[in-house]
Amino acid sequence: MRETPRSQGTAGDTGAGHPQHRFGRAFAHTTGASGSGTPHRSDGRPPQTPRGVRHTGPYGRPGTTPPVPGRPASFSRPMWRFWLPFAVCAAVFALLTWQVSAAGPLRSADERLSRALAGQGPRPMTELLADLGSMLVAVPVLAVAIGYALWRGQRARPLMAALAMAAVPLLVVPLKIWIDRPGPLTDATGYYPSGHTATAMVAYGAAALLLAPVGRNWAMPAAVLLTLATGIGLLLRGYHWPLDVLGSLALCGMPLLALERALRAAGSRDLSRSTRRNSSRTPTG
Repeated sequence: MRETPRSQGTAGDTGAGHPQHRFGRAFAHTTGASGSGTPHRSDGRPPQTPRGVRHTGPYGRPGTTPPVPGRPASFSRPMWRFWLPFAVCAAVFALLTWQVSAAGPLRSADERLSRALAGQGPRPMTELLADLGSMLVAVPVLAVAIGYALWRGQRARPLMAALAMAAVPLLVVPLKIWIDRPGPLTDATGYYPSGHTATAMVAYGAAALLLAPVGRNWAMPAAVLLTLATGIGLLLRGYHWPLDVLGSLALCGMPLLALERALRAAGSRDLSRSTRRNSSRTPTG
């Protein structure tokens, strides 16, 4: 009795035809049940495991994956991105301080430039720009940013910013006493480095770092503009020599870089704790 031949589409077919793709479970985890390009379960529901959960970064950027176990996220950036600009700021400040204290060639050119700039521009405008670096203007801006961070439930980050601001007089005042440089339009001394420039740079810079979750596109550019405006106002009013302003910028760049790194590390620790809490609460499926 002859057996009925089986069709070519059966499982036991060993013919030379090319294998056909099956749109089943093998493809359910690559393009998603809806074809959106994101991973989904084969039944169309979103994944319940922590692998599929996306978190925001320490500065509010979406799409950051949870930190890799065994490698702190705060040190994921190369160390040279911190140490190189830090070393540049230190070297520039050391050079300017040496030139000012030793009455070097840069100091002579600095004084000639200051005499050409002093008194230029409308007085009300230049006064306003110079006042941007006063404690009565810059520190309240930082206080608002600290209050915003506290309102968001942060503790370590606003404390770090407040400590950076408190470090400004500890850095500037001893240098003013040691260098003892007279001002452009007065016989009084203690003008290097510029205290107004230091206050503006640290206060506005720290505020921008705290406001990064909501103003990462405008906060830091605004801080840079306010700091530069302060320096320009001081020069045009004749309150400081140009090297006073440049030395203060180089000096305060170092604590601001340290603050940025500390805030990034604190944000990474908060993200790690949040990830662990979400992992412990999320059921696997």
